[in-house]
Amino acid sequence: MFQRLLVAIDGTESSDVTLSFASAIAQQSGAVVHVLYVNEYVVGSRGVPLRTNAEATELLTGAVGLLRAEGTRVTGSARRAPYRHVPRHIVSSAEDFSADAIVVGTRRKRRLGRLFSSHVREHIIRLSTLPVLAAPAPLDLPADGRLVMAEMLEVERDRTRSLSPQ
Repeated sequence: MFQRLLVAIDGTESSDVTLSFASAIAQQSGAVVHVLYVNEYVVGSRGVPLRTNAEATELLTGAVGLLRAEGTRVTGSARRAPYRHVPRHIVSSAEDFSADAIVVGTRRKRRLGRLFSSHVREHIIRLSTLPVLAAPAPLDLPADGRLVMAEMLEVERDRTRSLSPQ
């Protein structure tokens, strides 16, 4: 199916799910994965990134190490960009890597100006001719880390209610 995947991460809890999702696809199809982290500049900061070089390197090294531990052939890179240029950098990196698809994460709770907002995904889709695969959003677990079926149904009902127009 896919031979080369570009996986874009942002360092949030959705990145772990995105990496796991991409790893499963890569193992099933024998694909090579390239992990990309785009370190956004803080809005209005005139060039100050969200993470230091050391933090970005640690994030990327951890992601690459996680995939390698699962037996996935993987490389990684980091870039810096203003928020509005993040989709272009992701698409450009996919082209440079000769990727067959781009894998991005999703969230249950939307936050303004974050890497995997629907706005950025939409721009990636518009800019690229490649398939864009959205990994499932991480579950919001209770404090004890356990969910029973009744609680899962209630969480889904609450989420559906919050998304439906009033």
